Amino acid sequence: MAQLDRYSLHSQELVDPLRGYLAHLLGLITPGDLQYCFFTNGGAEAVEMALKLARLATGGRWYISTVGAFHGKSMGAISMGGKGAYREDYIPMVQQVQHVKFGDADAARVAIENLEAVGEKVAGLIVEPIQGEAGVMIPPDGYLKALREICDEHGVALIFDEIQVGLGRTGTMWRCDHEGVCPDIMTYGKASSGGLVPITGIIARPWTYEKSGVGTGCEGKMFENPWILGSPTFGGNPLACAAFISTIRYMLENDLPALSAAKGKKYLDGLQKLHDKYPKVLTTSRGAGMLICMEFPTDEIGHEVTKALFARKVMTAGTLVNAQTVRIEPPLVQADETIDKVLVALDEALAEVGKAYNLL
Repeated sequence: MAQLDRYSLHSQELVDPLRGYLAHLLGLITPGDLQYCFFTNGGAEAVEMALKLARLATGGRWYISTVGAFHGKSMGAISMGGKGAYREDYIPMVQQVQHVKFGDADAARVAIENLEAVGEKVAGLIVEPIQGEAGVMIPPDGYLKALREICDEHGVALIFDEIQVGLGRTGTMWRCDHEGVCPDIMTYGKASSGGLVPITGIIARPWTYEKSGVGTGCEGKMFENPWILGSPTFGGNPLACAAFISTIRYMLENDLPALSAAKGKKYLDGLQKLHDKYPKVLTTSRGAGMLICMEFPTDEIGHEVTKALFARKVMTAGTLVNAQTVRIEPPLVQADETIDKVLVALDEALAEVGKAYNLL
C-alpha cells in the first residue's frame, strides 16, 4: 500500500528501481544461473516473450510442444497449446510447431532429430513441468532431466512454463526444483503478487540474452530497438513490482513451499480415503503440493459433484472444457480447519451424487 502513496505506474522510458530489485530477487530464488528478467502482465504474454527470445537466441524457427499443453490463448501461445478445442477455430496459426507426447522424452528427441535431418533448426522446447489444464498430469521422474540433456545436445532453448506450478504451488519454490533442473527460459505468474495486481514475466540464462543481443551491451551488440522482445505498457509497473517483492518476502519468511507440501499431503490423504469410500464416483486423485486433481467417471458426474460442492459453499476449478477432472487449487496459506471442512463437504457431495446415479 505504501507504493500507492508514491506512484503506481511509470514511464517505460525510464528504469524503475523496483524493477531492478525484483529482477535481482528472482535471480536469487530461481535455479542455476537464471537472472535476466522481462516483466509482462498476463501468462500468454510471458509465453510470447519466451518464444521470441528462443528464436533470437538460437536462430531456430521451430518449436516442440506437448499434447495436452496449455500456454495461453494469444496466437503464439495457443499455437503451442496441445488441446484441439482451443486451437481448431484459429487454424492455421504458427506453423513451425510439432507436438509430442507429454512425459516421453524420447518422443521429443525424435522430433528434434527428424527436423534437423531435413534441414530445420529448432528454437525451443516448451513444456509445463506438470500439465495443469490437462488435469494435473505429472510426468515420470527424470523427464525434465532428460529434456535438459536433449536440448543441450541440439542447441535448443529449454523453456519451462511455471506460471501455474511455480512459486510454491507444487511443494517446492519451482516445480523444476523437484528434479534439480535449470531451464534456459522460465515463465512465472499467477501467484506472483499475492493476488493483488497482475504481473508475470520470464527469467532467462545469460547466454540467451548474449546470443540474441536483446537490450544493450551484450557482447558489444545492440539492437536499434531495445524493446525487440515486446513493450508492454504496464509491464513491470511499480505497484506490481512492490506486490511481487512483498510476496517473495512472505513466501521465504513463512516457507510457503514446505507449507504447500504438507497441506497438499493432508488433502491427498483425505481424497484417498474418499476414493476408498466412493470408488465409483471419485475414481482417482493426484497432485503435488496444493495443485490437486480429482477424477470422475464422466463429465456429467464431475459437474454434478462441483454443483453439490458449490451448494456447500466450496468452489473448485474444472479444466475449462472438461469437468471429468476437477482441480483443488486453494491458497497455500489455507488453514487446516478449512481443509477439514472441504473434505467433509466433498464427502457429502460424493454421497449425494453417488446415490443419485446409483454408484454406491
